[in-house]
Amino acid sequence: MPATEQTEDETAVTAAPVRRSHAGAALAVRLAVVVVVLAVAGGGIWFVTRASAPVASPTTTDIPALSVKAADVKPGSAAPVDAVAAGGADQQTSPQSVRSSADPLDDWARKVAAVTGIPARALHAYGNAELAMRSADPGCKISWATLAGIGRIESNHGQYGGAVLGADGRPSKSIIGVPLDGSTGVRAIGDTDGGRFDGDPVADRAVGPMQFIPGTWRKWAADGNGDGLGDPQQIDDAALAAARYLCAGGRDMAAAAGWWSGILSYNNSTEYAQKVFGLADSYAKSARAAQAG
Repeated sequence: MPATEQTEDETAVTAAPVRRSHAGAALAVRLAVVVVVLAVAGGGIWFVTRASAPVASPTTTDIPALSVKAADVKPGSAAPVDAVAAGGADQQTSPQSVRSSADPLDDWARKVAAVTGIPARALHAYGNAELAMRSADPGCKISWATLAGIGRIESNHGQYGGAVLGADGRPSKSIIGVPLDGSTGVRAIGDTDGGRFDGDPVADRAVGPMQFIPGTWRKWAADGNGDGLGDPQQIDDAALAAARYLCAGGRDMAAAAGWWSGILSYNNSTEYAQKVFGLADSYAKSARAAQAG
């Protein structure tokens, strides 16, 4: 749950064979989104390619995190198993702004969903975010599996509170956190958005599948699905914004030091980072096993 202030609150499987007859068109469509991601989108949202590194935040008390076991790993000692979405750079898969039947991410997501339990629609968002950052910031090496680990802890992949993630990437009901009003165990963050994103004109609340605080969303907002808007409740947008946030300051998210720095900037809790590590490592290994099988 990234913020400038906050509350307490695997190597991947290669995609199923790409439909070669449609690959050129799909690739051309996908390349367009990089421009969208790094440009001014509709609604007056600016997408920034470089900014100062986010400020660390306290531990989460988000309910989805409580059922996740922390990995027994020393902070900074290792990064999770590497994972690459939809077959990797050898296929030159690029992010997509308009989903189509020729999208290799769809086949990849269905296969990985079967072995990880992550909804295929959420996997598509995490994979697309990785691919977008591979084009926009190749040195970061952010993995879909790390984004999936965060998404599991923050909102159970957009399913928090009984929500269902729709084909459009939006939960069936808005995901909104507790008011950051300074009550016991909660840091006080006054309203910064007039209730625009969280419906609360008094105090800020974290919003969406990746739990962004409104002020932080304005800084890192992204358009992951290429519709010209940045919506923290839409999982493509939220996953890409989280990827950009984690890549801040030139981090290498495939290296131990960079990975831990990024996750602890997202939530400054060793237990939180160990939980994300365990999830990301498990997701990547499961995807690798599915590929080998």
